This record gives sequence, structure tokens and C-alpha cells, in this order.
Amino acid sequence: MIMADILKIFLLIVGGLLIYIGFWLAAEALFPALVERSRKQYDRPWKLTFAGLAMAAPFVFGALAIFKISHPVMNIVAFVLLAVVLFGGLAGSAGLAKRIGVGLPAPIDDSQPWRRVLRGGIVLELTFLLPFIGWLGLTIWTLVTGFAALVFAVREAKAPAPPAEPTPAPKVEPPALPAAA
Repeated sequence: MIMADILKIFLLIVGGLLIYIGFWLAAEALFPALVERSRKQYDRPWKLTFAGLAMAAPFVFGALAIFKISHPVMNIVAFVLLAVVLFGGLAGSAGLAKRIGVGLPAPIDDSQPWRRVLRGGIVLELTFLLPFIGWLGLTIWTLVTGFAALVFAVREAKAPAPPAEPTPAPKVEPPALPAAA
């Protein structure tokens, strides 16, 4: 293996990891409320894992079935199905990156809240570098749970807010009658 091959592999890995950071930061910049709701969804990681598998499986298996048709238009449809899961997983997993970043506080966080996502994303990506478990397990788990977190966060945003309890009207005392002389 020559040095050019080693550099090619190294730069492909670094470039792929930078794509994750880029998507997470873009999601935080464009949809901060959605990322915050996604972050709160990670309070229940097992629920996200099973729900994400149930939600993403039809898209993935549907795309694999459509790929077998071998028609250019159907291949585009299959790519779109896979892209929905991939981009949804990336957008939702920005909540996981933010959750990790919130656990690593810094004094500058109040003026630059996007740094939480950057810090958490770097730590999360470092876990992706663990051979086999990180390459396949954690990366796929992050995308699957991210897809579920995004779906739940969007559903939560569309849910009607519970009606506020009406505040009772303040009691007004009638004016006192003057005493008769």
C-alpha cells in the first residue's frame, strides 16, 4: 500500500465525518426548536431504538425491493426513500449531538449555543471510529434513533397545545357605603 492509498482512505473517512458535523450544525442553525425537541426525545433511548427500527424498516426494505426492478425511474424513487431515512436520521441525531454537548458545558454556550452541537458532534463522531462497533453499530443506531427522534419531534410540534386553565376573574369588592350621620 503506497502513501497515496493511505491518504485517500484517511481523507475519505475525515470527509465523511465532516459531513455529519455539517448536517448537525445546519440542522441546529435552521431548525433550533426542532433540534431541541429531538434532544428531549433522547431521554428514552430504548423507545427511540425500537420505534426507529419500526419506522425506518419500511423505507429501507421498500427501497431494496424497488432497486430490484432495474428501471431508472424506480431507482430514483428508491434513492429518495433511502434519502428520507438518511437525512431524517441526520437531522434528528443533531438532538443527540446537542444532548452530548449540553453535558460538556462551556462558559461561551450562552452567546453561541451552536457550539454545544459542535462539541457533542465531535465526541459522537469519535465514538464512530471504534472498529466494527462504531463503524456499523453506533453509526446505524444514531441514524435510526435520529429518524425516530425527528418524527416524534415533528409530531410533538404539530400536537395541539393543551388548553390553558382559565384564570379566575379577580373579585371586586363593592364600595363601602358612607355611614349615616
